[in-house]
Amino acid sequence: MIITSLLDTDLYKFTMMQVVLHQFPGAQVEYRFKCRNSGVERGSNGKASINLAAHVAEIRDEIRALCSLHFQDAELAYLRSMRFIKSDFVDFLGLFKLNEKYITVTALPSGEIDITIRGPWLHAILFEIPVLAIVNEVYFRNLHRLPDFTEGRRRLDLKIEQLRAPGLADLKIADYGTRRRFSKAWHDEVLRVLSSKLGTAQSPGNMAGVQGQLAGTSNVLWAMKLGLTPLGTMAHEYLQAAQALGPRLRDSQVFGFESWAKEYRGDLGIALSDVYGMNAFLRDFDMYFCKLFDGARHDSGDPFQWGERMLDHYVKNRVDPKTKILIFSDGLTVPRTIELYQQFRGRCQLAFGIGTNLTNDLGYEPLQIVIKMVRCNGQPVAKLSDTPSKNMCDDEKYLAYLRQVFEIDSPA
Repeated sequence: MIITSLLDTDLYKFTMMQVVLHQFPGAQVEYRFKCRNSGVERGSNGKASINLAAHVAEIRDEIRALCSLHFQDAELAYLRSMRFIKSDFVDFLGLFKLNEKYITVTALPSGEIDITIRGPWLHAILFEIPVLAIVNEVYFRNLHRLPDFTEGRRRLDLKIEQLRAPGLADLKIADYGTRRRFSKAWHDEVLRVLSSKLGTAQSPGNMAGVQGQLAGTSNVLWAMKLGLTPLGTMAHEYLQAAQALGPRLRDSQVFGFESWAKEYRGDLGIALSDVYGMNAFLRDFDMYFCKLFDGARHDSGDPFQWGERMLDHYVKNRVDPKTKILIFSDGLTVPRTIELYQQFRGRCQLAFGIGTNLTNDLGYEPLQIVIKMVRCNGQPVAKLSDTPSKNMCDDEKYLAYLRQVFEIDSPA
């Protein structure tokens, strides 16, 4: 059994779920799975070179086991101890179980798989992260029955050596690697080694200003077990759902930010910037939001250009960039993290979330898999990021309309 606790997921699933409970309890959604690896492109024989379909039975068995879980008293107590988690939400989680009727997994003749999650947002939101972790672990344990952990440890030691180089004592990283980890056991080992060799942040709060170079982890279970700081605010699905839940489409990004602020009253103040691209984000992220939110998170497009534009935007809105946090989280490696740190250090507060490169770097090609919301309340929803390959929508007419409404140029 791969997933043995419902806490084995990212913190932002709980922070978003709390908003759903309080503000959108009746919302109905649909999520779809996608594998972005270039190897999934079909060859001349019509087959995908990454054959996930062969493992559908195992994946279904693991999902069935996932749906048997409920929150334990100690887990609920841990969630209740977080300053931004409200008592009624924890009481709801005490009654919560994932329901298998909301998810289907189908093998396709090409060797690909289709995973569809459809149902009430409140009851479907927690599927994404553990299901992706299940797909990864089932795939890799079949493909590499004797994993090269020696190589994985060598690569991890090299990353740690790079981070501990002179002049980088203030560079702090966080683990964002749950969804694409090689395995649960390897994730555990990576975090224990990082904790031991980099030092950790024991105090709650934002990643900037903490002691030690390991700021924390997005994974709530490992945060609880290893005494790490759990980290996370919002994800793309939250702002995508606002397209269907807000008063009108053009105001959906503003509606999403305002609904978040209504729930958290200034806490968890990191805004996600790439649901409609950077230009649309900056148009909506006015002086009010610049002052209200603690910072912003980068997740697509050129990170160096993004950082410079954010700093310039703060200055134009009469906000001191040194009081704000820029979080970088898009496909980071340690060398790229160091480059970003050196460019922006001293100009703002910085945080870095490293995912796949921490938890699935044993020398094998990792799976680039996602589960994204594609509908809310029967209406298509989408993101239009600054990296076009990350876009995901099953309605081209809606995508064209979204581009028109937010004044986004079509990709060349």
